[in-house]
Amino acid sequence: MGGKVIVFDTSILCVWLQVPGKESCGATTDPWDFKRVADLIQKEEKAGSTFVLPMAAIIETGNHISQCSGDRYQLAGKLADLMRKTALHSSPWAAFTAESSLCVAHRLAALADTWPKLASQKLSLGDTTIKEVADYYAKSGYAVDILTGDKGLKSLQPTPMPRRRAGSQ
Repeated sequence: MGGKVIVFDTSILCVWLQVPGKESCGATTDPWDFKRVADLIQKEEKAGSTFVLPMAAIIETGNHISQCSGDRYQLAGKLADLMRKTALHSSPWAAFTAESSLCVAHRLAALADTWPKLASQKLSLGDTTIKEVADYYAKSGYAVDILTGDKGLKSLQPTPMPRRRAGSQ
């Protein structure tokens, strides 16, 4: 197994879809605008990366669209198109099918145990679940990039796992 997985965060998804009021994100020293996001997405698609839209990013982006001052119907259609591509595994998009396993009773209890500490560090519940999606792919042997303008979430990006060679212990 291997390859690279790009996990989309709400901040970047809103910039890419050009949601009014959310056209940029990130620190002033490291800003993300539509051109930077679109260029990176194009580069990663050409490189053969897989794109993943966590449910939290879909819901949060949908909430921003439904509350924005722009053409909500047109923006919702753009997000719906990405949701369809994800659901149908239309390359480079892939549905995160294990996400439902994050909501089973024992995972929900574990999330309840870990989230208060993360919340005290200003990490939202949505970002916590996005981190879990990224961790899932990292543990499966993928290089993972959380595409976000949020330095706090970015700092939780999993580090690549060293590969074990056959015969090593």
